[in-house]
Amino acid sequence: MLIYTQALELLKQLIAIESFSKSENITAELLLHSLHEHGIASDIYLNNVYSCNRHFDSALPTLLLNSHHDTVKPVNGWTTNPFEPLIVDNTLIGLGSNDAGASLVCLWAAFIELYEEHLPFNIILALTAEEEILGKDGIEALLPKLGTIDAGIVGEPTAMHMAIAEKGLLVLDCYSYGIAGHAARNIGKNAIYSAMKDIEWFSTYAFPNISDTLGEVKMTVTQIESGQQHNVIPDICSFVVDIRITDCYTHQDILSIIQQNVSCEIKPRSLRLGPSTLPHNHPFYHTALTLGISTFGSPTMSDQALMNFPTVKMGPGLSERSHTANEFIYIDEIKQGIDGYISFIRNLKGLSKSNIFTII
Repeated sequence: MLIYTQALELLKQLIAIESFSKSENITAELLLHSLHEHGIASDIYLNNVYSCNRHFDSALPTLLLNSHHDTVKPVNGWTTNPFEPLIVDNTLIGLGSNDAGASLVCLWAAFIELYEEHLPFNIILALTAEEEILGKDGIEALLPKLGTIDAGIVGEPTAMHMAIAEKGLLVLDCYSYGIAGHAARNIGKNAIYSAMKDIEWFSTYAFPNISDTLGEVKMTVTQIESGQQHNVIPDICSFVVDIRITDCYTHQDILSIIQQNVSCEIKPRSLRLGPSTLPHNHPFYHTALTLGISTFGSPTMSDQALMNFPTVKMGPGLSERSHTANEFIYIDEIKQGIDGYISFIRNLKGLSKSNIFTII
């Protein structure tokens, strides 16, 4: 099919353009033009490109197809130019090829193929920005413009398995305080030592409730900073904790437990990135069962966290390739992704406007 070749070519063009979060204007224009070339009416808001199927009917439920075209900055260790798409045998190497360029072009291709079809639901394609930083000018800004969405497929690398749950995120800035003094004298109170006690708790505490789909809550201290010079006892030590939350807890539940167990001052950066879980009776489950698609709970964060309707995360590639040197996608995975999305959407039955869902 010509669409396979077109999707691969579009992915190569995306790789060749720097599209770091908040600087995706050029890739947004490319994607807008790519839809116009197929005679598909589409629009752009901020750096988000969106379109709906030709036979959109407000009486029908609406399915969102979403992926992102921003990337992280290249890490150290690349042996090729991250912005020069390189094909070696069956492999396409380049920044954003796996996360989430392949998912994006596969959803783009599936949307084009299904654009004229009369389905029992509407389709909206949203190719969005700022996912890598979960920014406010990405899908969160676009959703109010799209009307009521009843379900969504979020394109991320999952080997085309279906993530039916996703952990939420809570990032804490923590501050331990002491009293400054001369390091040569037995005076003062070392803020580092106070922080060490709390860091030990963060590293060893296990939340008792374990999710059937997402497992345990995971807390990781990822940054620490203290002191100005070698001979001064520091009076402040700051550290950052990354917490991946399951559907067993709310952000406030987590904060309450932490505050009962540590002495440091805690400042959460945001309470907007909650966990999500697909309702057990949702039509997505039946479609996955019909097509033999396995399901799992995902430990990684995506734009699912910003959607207040049922979603699944599914796309070509593997999550462990993301944000790595020499990031790649197998070319065969692009064809499999396009076919997989089209098959899933055509087999989706029972989607209704009555689905009720909220982020936990």
